Parts: sequence; C-alpha cells; structure tokens
Amino acid sequence: MPMSPEYVSAVRRRACEMSAGGSVVEGPLEGYHHETYVISLPCAASEDEEDADPVRAKCRSPRGELLWFDRRCFASEEQLLEALQGRITGVPDLIEVGEIRLQRFIEGRTLGSRYAAGRMVPEPVLDQILSLFRQLIDVSRESLNAERRCLPVDHAEDRDCAGFLEGLVRFAEERVYRDNLASFKDLFGALGVDEDSFDALRKHVVVPGLAERPFCLLHADLHRENFVLDRTSRLWTIDWELATFGDPLYDLATHLYLMRYPAKQERLLVEGWCAVAEEVRPGSTAGWQDDLPRLLDFKRAQSVFTDVIRATQIVDDGAFSWRRWPIEARRVQRVLAQAAVPLRLGSVPSLRAVAAALLDWHRARPWFAG
Repeated sequence: MPMSPEYVSAVRRRACEMSAGGSVVEGPLEGYHHETYVISLPCAASEDEEDADPVRAKCRSPRGELLWFDRRCFASEEQLLEALQGRITGVPDLIEVGEIRLQRFIEGRTLGSRYAAGRMVPEPVLDQILSLFRQLIDVSRESLNAERRCLPVDHAEDRDCAGFLEGLVRFAEERVYRDNLASFKDLFGALGVDEDSFDALRKHVVVPGLAERPFCLLHADLHRENFVLDRTSRLWTIDWELATFGDPLYDLATHLYLMRYPAKQERLLVEGWCAVAEEVRPGSTAGWQDDLPRLLDFKRAQSVFTDVIRATQIVDDGAFSWRRWPIEARRVQRVLAQAAVPLRLGSVPSLRAVAAALLDWHRARPWFAG
C-alpha cells in the first residue's frame, strides 16, 4: 500500500528544518528502501577548499510497510561508510549536522541514465568498476570496524561458499517466500511456484558443491543506478545498505546479473575481475568456471520471488494501476522464463496467464479499486 501523506510530510518537514528552507529541498528521489530528499547545507563546509559547489546531503527515512528481500549485515550504512573512508575510493563521505550524520549527495548522473541496461559502458568506467572490486576483495571481515546486525547463524565460515549460498537460499525461502505466504500463496501457485521450488533450487545450485574462496566485503547490489558519474567522469558507488561479507564470486554474479552487459563486454569484465581478484587475494577465483553459472542461476531464481511480490505493488493514488499492470506482467513473465531451469518449472506461464494472475490477486484484495 502507498505511504501515508502524513509520513511523507514528516520526512520532508525534517529535510526542510535541516536545510536553508523548503525551496532548496529536492525530492523525493526514486528508491525502493527509503524516502529520500536532497538538501543544501548552508553551514557545512566542503572538505575540499577548492570546491565551489554548495554542499548537499541526503536526508531520508525508511519507507513505511516495506518488504525486505535481502539480508542486511551492518547496523548502520553511515557507520560502514565511515569505516570505508580511505579504503574504498568513490564512496560518499559523511557530514555532521548537529548530532546527525548525513551522507553527502554525489553530484552527477547515474550510470544507468547515461548507459541503459544492455548497453556497453565506456572502458574508463569498466576500469573503475574493476578497481572497486579490487578494493572490496582487499577488505576482510577482521579488518573492518563496523557493527554488524546479522545473527551468528547467518555467518558462514570463511571460505565456506556453499554455506554462504545455502544461507541466501534459506533467507529467500523463509523470509521472502514463507513470511509472505499468507498474502501471496495463491499468486505464487498460479505462476507455478511453491515449496518444492526451493528443493529444486538447492539441488541445482548448492548440492553440487562450490569451491572454497576467501571471504571479503561485498557491496551485493552493484547495478547501474548505484553508480554515479560526476562531471569529471569519476565513478562513485552509493547505497551500501545490503553490503555483507561472503563469497567474492557472488558479488561478481550479482553485478553481471543486474548490469546486463553485452556478451563481449561481460567476458572482458569477467577476465578483468579474475585478474584483480587473484592478485589481491589468491584463491578468490577458485572454481569460478563452474560456480559462476550456479550463482547466476540463483540470482535468476531469487528474482522470481522478489519481482512477483513487487509486481503486486502496482498502485497509483490508492487505485490499481492499469498502466503499470502490463509492464509488471512482462517483467514477471521474463524472470519466470529465466529461472525455469533452476526452479524446475514444468512450464512457463504465458504473458496472458501472468497478467491474469496479477489482476486476480488484486481483485481479491479488500482495497481493490479499479
């Protein structure tokens, strides 16, 4: 359901109070996890005395009634960013406003706004992405001083990549699928997905076994909208809230799945990643030829559960969105087709069947207003 006007106004009101006034508040920005505004801070000084640009920061609050589809490892994104200063280049620095720490807003354009999914990115950008991977792989669990929120049961032992992947499958099964089953069981069933789908997924990606690789820091959400190019073409990496420690190859798989590089550039990126990963931490590429396809298949399967639930959030101004309905139906049908093998789907529903299932689900809701 949409966020209440009172909640939105509270976030904006706080942004106005912290800035020079409502006229210099920009937003809300697009984003799933937070309601975010960009504010000017007239009293804040830039760390770079030569920087003539005004200092702007992000003021945000978690969205109400949010469904989380990924594990969160660190207690505070701001605390993590503070710990990464000087270790990872191109991460937002922090600005103290009273007793509150805000992330500096990166002035520029997202990579996706300049080079949409499926398009090649310029070679200098690819080089900077590889540099980011190099720095991430160099950060070990023991070397990072940032409070963690995840439970010990969710911590796989270092190098236990099969255990790490099993933890991700278990989270999808328990927290994404089962926790939402009361609301979405009929919809999942209409699309051919049920409890047996996770047995199939485990047999496909976990049971064959994965090679051991030394764990490192993972961003875990490196897509085109989380990269920002500033006016000098320097690449910045934002939205670190899903960062965790684990299998370095998983970060590569997630990146490839989300970026949708053209085939030739994907091969170049994988080759470059293997070179830097092995140079920084020997053993990081062990078994990658066998394990990368399995990790990519996990990402395809994971997308089914997240995208099906997200597709039900097609509400504009409190009413069912007939405009967004076919768009979301196509998205769901596409991810079902991509995940047919790892989920062992007997058949992939047609676009018409997916669209009908989404509409039937909405019509069964007490708030449905078409």
